[in-house]
Amino acid sequence: MSCPFQRLLEPSGRPDPYPMFAELRSTPVARQDDGTYVVSTYQEIVALLHDPRVSSRRRDPDRVPAFIALDPPEHDRLRRLAMRHFGPPHSPGRIDALRPEMLAVTTGLVDALAGRRRADLVEEVAYPLPVTMICRLLGVPREDEGRFHAWADELIETLAPGEQHRAERERARLEVTAKFDGYLSDLVDARRREPGDDLLSGLIADGEMTRDDIVRTGVLLLIAGHETTINLIANGMLTFLRHPEILARVQADPGLIVPAVEELLRFEPPVQMLPMRTALEDLTIAGVVIPAGSPIVLALAAGSRDPAHVPDPDRFSLDRPRNEHLGFGGGVHYCFGAPLARLEAQIVLTELVRRLIGPRLVSDPPPYRPSPVLRGPRHLWVEYDGVARP
Repeated sequence: MSCPFQRLLEPSGRPDPYPMFAELRSTPVARQDDGTYVVSTYQEIVALLHDPRVSSRRRDPDRVPAFIALDPPEHDRLRRLAMRHFGPPHSPGRIDALRPEMLAVTTGLVDALAGRRRADLVEEVAYPLPVTMICRLLGVPREDEGRFHAWADELIETLAPGEQHRAERERARLEVTAKFDGYLSDLVDARRREPGDDLLSGLIADGEMTRDDIVRTGVLLLIAGHETTINLIANGMLTFLRHPEILARVQADPGLIVPAVEELLRFEPPVQMLPMRTALEDLTIAGVVIPAGSPIVLALAAGSRDPAHVPDPDRFSLDRPRNEHLGFGGGVHYCFGAPLARLEAQIVLTELVRRLIGPRLVSDPPPYRPSPVLRGPRHLWVEYDGVARP
């Protein structure tokens, strides 16, 4: 039998990876045949997320990486400049100010489900809301939103860890990033000529990022700003429909959506692992020496279900008093868009739970997207008896 990590990478592992993550935890730091070290327990993952001897930098001579693929101090400088226009401390109300527009868009999407008895919640709700909002923040014209769906799907499928098909994945990644780069370069030029109130215009006006930095930051936010949230929303509805008692509690008390989203980030995280880390020097973790230069994979989903960290980890609970999960990573690379993702998921899931009458899954498990890194249903077909008024 192949090792649990290799089985996790196979498409057959997508519907329920958690037994394999549990197997991984029996060896907290596991060396793979290709020299990659997989770390799967909570405390060890947290330690490495905060260890400056673990690098996130990608060596790509053909492309300046976005700040997610850089180490301090370059990472810190670029992230700080981007954050100035995205959230605290310079723009503390920017995300919350989008709440009325988020609700209006969500209301329209759910309204469109009326008069029918069946819908794909991924294509019809979970995808449109986050892509609309990140395009609004960046200043991407609405008529261009549709083209990113296929590009983002292509890019996500290049993120699998390991040596198998690495060269093929790299070629595919360069091809699709060239499409994003070309589009964002043109958009940056357009915003130089006609600035707006969007994030790209703000970065241009600051004058502290190079043109390449602005383009790479825009591409990063465009992809990360909707891909993970799609999975969070879809995984959320799937979990609610699998647990009718949870669905009933949230229907009766909409305030429970806040702890529900936090528990979803622990129980069914959209980002299952961080595959692109490298040891800058010899590291000893859980009694294992990781040699300098070794690739490291941080299995976030395994860590968030570590029984040494959280009691009864395989049970979805709305009542956890301290829900310290790895759903948004940690350390200097803690998810830049966490406030946006949380708010989008809270609004969309609240409206779906409140307005869909008698929702039920058409198939379980649903079909999943191929990526083992960003995990979520490709489609989530549900049947329902109607749609309540807003």
